[in-house]
Amino acid sequence: MLDIRNIRENPTAVKKNLARKKDKEVLKRFETILKKDKEYRKVLHAVETLRHKRNEKSLLINKLKKEKKNFKKVITEVRKVNKELEKKEVSLTKFKKQLSKELMRLPNLMHKSVPYGKDDSDNVELRRWGKSKKFGFKLKNHVELAESLGIADFERSAKISGTGFYFMLGDLVLLNQALIRYAMEKLINKGFIPVEPPEMMRRKPYEGVTDLGDFDTMMYKVEDQDEYLIATSEHPIAAMLMNEIIPEGKLPLKFVGLSVNFRKEIGSHGVDEKGFFRMHQFWKVEQLIFCTPEQSWKIHEEIIKNAEEMYKELKIPYRITNICTGDLGIVAAKKYDLETWMPRTKDYKEVVSCSNCTDYQARRLNIRCRDKKGNNRILHTLNSTAIATSRTIVAILENYQNKDGSVSIPKVLQKYMGKKKILAQKVI
Repeated sequence: MLDIRNIRENPTAVKKNLARKKDKEVLKRFETILKKDKEYRKVLHAVETLRHKRNEKSLLINKLKKEKKNFKKVITEVRKVNKELEKKEVSLTKFKKQLSKELMRLPNLMHKSVPYGKDDSDNVELRRWGKSKKFGFKLKNHVELAESLGIADFERSAKISGTGFYFMLGDLVLLNQALIRYAMEKLINKGFIPVEPPEMMRRKPYEGVTDLGDFDTMMYKVEDQDEYLIATSEHPIAAMLMNEIIPEGKLPLKFVGLSVNFRKEIGSHGVDEKGFFRMHQFWKVEQLIFCTPEQSWKIHEEIIKNAEEMYKELKIPYRITNICTGDLGIVAAKKYDLETWMPRTKDYKEVVSCSNCTDYQARRLNIRCRDKKGNNRILHTLNSTAIATSRTIVAILENYQNKDGSVSIPKVLQKYMGKKKILAQKVI
């Protein structure tokens, strides 16, 4: 959520930043906020005037009591002021709620380095790592590989759960767990605190961390309860410090979260009809940082490099893109994507998102930091995928496939699996 004081003091600069989205609805909402805020401040001034007037009358009553003078007329005046004040306070609450509702739907201010663009086709490539392997045989996609190896069952999962799910079997389970252990150990060794959060959240804290539109398009709601299944561990970990004040000396706080995640995936991409690149349920290891405003941009570069380091060690070719204005969403001020090379389709696909949310989430959640002088201010939050296991497994299967149909296991994962190759296995 944006700082209303910044909007009041710098409306032209804020509007100019938001205009880079090229979204008429955003600018319309911004004008509505200016109008609502003007009305709010007008009513607030009236409320403060009436409260001051009531206080003066109360002091006068006390004075007249001490002087043993008649104060009935003043009491009548106080009652009249109270009635008027009550009406104004109702209006004030109404305008405050309306203003807050509109502010919650306004996107974060974008960093100046975010490139302009309409959609993901305009994202700017920053760098590449690794060379695509030359295969001397006809390549299979990850579904063909998983089924021929007997490590995934899509048909039986569709029978009981519908599309967007799959059974992991045999070595695929071990590969999934190996990726989790590898990423967790890597980040713990860098000073991150491991967290396994609740996998359900109430709506109020959830509104603090995500686009409100996600409640309709992404989140699963528990029927007849104020609970939603989490879409990423970023969300509960970011909300963990809601309404708290953290001494700046303890910042940055670095967490590595592990959770199974649930998403409807309704939208332009949709769920894969068959496969496990885009699923309703998947495992992910996530980086989440709380820090001061002065620390956040340096940390943004650090956490994307953490992700890059892992994919380098996995020896999977990738590229880093700077997400453009039209593809950025509303929460992040800037976002990088790490996309791995998929040899079967000869293209790159996103497996990591790395965002600096600045003070946007923390302002919604009222998370502050306190300096040595006792001054409080809103802190910054950042998040980045470390390993999304299902998408990384897609990249491993396709990049490490062999002519005989087996799949080699990346060297850094072999110690967790106790083997060097995934061979065909008859599980059922």
